[in-house]
Amino acid sequence: MKTSVCAFLLLVVLGAGAQAADGPRGEAGVGFGYQPYDPSGSRYQTVPLPYFDVDWGDVSLDTDDGLTWSALKVDGWSAGPFLNYLSGRNANGSLRGLRDVPDMAQVGGFVQYSSAEYWRVYAQLGQAVGGAGGQGGLLGQVGGELGYPLGRGIVGSSQLAAHFADGRQMSTFFAVSDTEAQASGISACKAGGGFQSLTLTQNVEIPLAQHWSLVASAGLTHLLGSAAQSSIVKEVGEVNQGAVQTAVSYKF
Repeated sequence: MKTSVCAFLLLVVLGAGAQAADGPRGEAGVGFGYQPYDPSGSRYQTVPLPYFDVDWGDVSLDTDDGLTWSALKVDGWSAGPFLNYLSGRNANGSLRGLRDVPDMAQVGGFVQYSSAEYWRVYAQLGQAVGGAGGQGGLLGQVGGELGYPLGRGIVGSSQLAAHFADGRQMSTFFAVSDTEAQASGISACKAGGGFQSLTLTQNVEIPLAQHWSLVASAGLTHLLGSAAQSSIVKEVGEVNQGAVQTAVSYKF
């Protein structure tokens, strides 16, 4: 994990070096989210969240997309590596008896097409690293986003994304071994690769004062395939999951 992450950060530094004179531009802030505790939707939690939407030359830091470097840009197309954060879980509460899953990093690549600033379509694929005991695997997503003005300086955007994972990554959160079934009381089950979920997200940014804005989003996730058929989801989780996030940001 350390080697992959360090190599990526070195690439980012080299890629940003030529652009450093301009300095970073964008928004940063802090807020909170009310969201599922884990991908199975076993329970919900309120957590503090940082907010970032910052560009520095061809390098970007975004709350959802993580750290990306557009190493290749031509005719509306961009592609390059990315580094993102994957939240794990502690097997407590209704998940007691299952394995803990540590927080991991996702290292991979993306491709995006956007002929105008207000819309994009994209795909990304990466490897989850930092898991223990066979946890982690390949995962990614394909999706699109459309932005539009709502009047009085308010800007909205809608995003639809399909998430997929290989069998190893799907098993990390959705499979239950015989030993775990005895310890947790949740039926044993296996999980295969494929599409994991569809997520529809609505975002809005409301100006508050010069340089200051309120940003908020609401999302709905519908689990698919092995994820939806998991005994964890059926017995203690939810196939349909909602999430809301809000933050106050400063534009620089």
